[in-house]
Amino acid sequence: MQFVKSHRLLRAVRSLLLVGLVWFSSLGSWILPAQAASDLAISRADSGVAAERSATNQSAPDPSIAKPSIAKLEPSLREPKPIERGSFVAAAVRRVGDAVVRIDTEKTITRRAIPDPMFEDPFFRRFFGDELLAPREELLRGQGSGFLIDKSGVILTNSHVVNGADKVTVTLKDGRKLEGRVKGVDPVTDLAVVKIEGGNLPVAPLGDSGEIQVGDWAIAVGNPLGLDNTVTLGIVSTLKRSSAQVGMTDKRLEFIQTDAAINPGNSGGPLVNDRGEVIGINTAIRADAMGIGFAIPINKAKELKDQLARGEKIRHPYLGVQMTTLTPELARKNNDDPNAVFLVPEVNGVIVVKVMPGTPAAKAGIRRGDVITAIDGQPVRSAENLQEVVENSRLGQSLKVEIQRGNQTQQLTVKTGELQETA
Repeated sequence: MQFVKSHRLLRAVRSLLLVGLVWFSSLGSWILPAQAASDLAISRADSGVAAERSATNQSAPDPSIAKPSIAKLEPSLREPKPIERGSFVAAAVRRVGDAVVRIDTEKTITRRAIPDPMFEDPFFRRFFGDELLAPREELLRGQGSGFLIDKSGVILTNSHVVNGADKVTVTLKDGRKLEGRVKGVDPVTDLAVVKIEGGNLPVAPLGDSGEIQVGDWAIAVGNPLGLDNTVTLGIVSTLKRSSAQVGMTDKRLEFIQTDAAINPGNSGGPLVNDRGEVIGINTAIRADAMGIGFAIPINKAKELKDQLARGEKIRHPYLGVQMTTLTPELARKNNDDPNAVFLVPEVNGVIVVKVMPGTPAAKAGIRRGDVITAIDGQPVRSAENLQEVVENSRLGQSLKVEIQRGNQTQQLTVKTGELQETA
């Protein structure tokens, strides 16, 4: 009996345990979802705060945080540059090319017949008359280049291209042919201005020849040998090449020397830098050398172009001597020669080779063999230096010239005169 009761009690306890376990499991299943929902709500709230902070950061960026710059990106990450066509030469020629013109000239000259004793014989004159001895007219044609410097039709060129021409025809790049009028010429600087009638014409930009250096690019544009719109490329070989060194003793210029090809017909055309600005006017070549050409600095043309355009004569002062540079070494070599015509002082200066009669130098008492060492207290070291000093003086200005004559030093006063154009 006791065993039965114990058994029943055991079964009741087991049932209570099972009921309790089931109730606890149910309670756990109810609590856990609520906790999970609470955690999810907290997570969403945190996400909302983070999003709000992100939005706030975007609207007001922190200045301490630098944004990446496109300029600082690696070259490979940047946008590729477009391929550039042409070259700096093509760009320079496009800027100046339309303003370059061709100049054709005509000039009628009269040639006197060469006397021949045979034609003085009455027998020949009976059959041929005096026709063979009569003067004959001859038409000479020339050609050169030039460039427009004003929209109204003002053209710069060389004096030797148009001086004395009876007819001037200007051909523009677009093919138009216009009559040109020579407004002014200056043979001493080999500059001239021609005018054509027109409006809104292309103009060549003028540069500054005082800024160029040896080794700079030089582009010659013109119409050599009748070949219009020809371009050649070279460099500036040297600066301030004197006209005496070039072989043009009748000029007063310091040339730009270039190896850009300059041929007959290029005269008067522009010498251009790499930016398409005119730095010189092509004017001369050396017949005894290849690849050597010379141009007048554009700054010289700027000084005179307005006077030439008004038809004014350019007046140049002069002394009236032929001269050459003297150094102690040259003087010593001359003095050591037993056949020397005369002895010269062994000093630096300019020796007078010849005094032209009736000139300011002759009137002042300068003689052949005198060595000019200073003018107005400034030392003279070369013939080019002396010529520059005189060119920069005024007409009628009195110059104090210091000379060495033998062993004596003298000071003479020379009043400059006006250089006359030679025929």
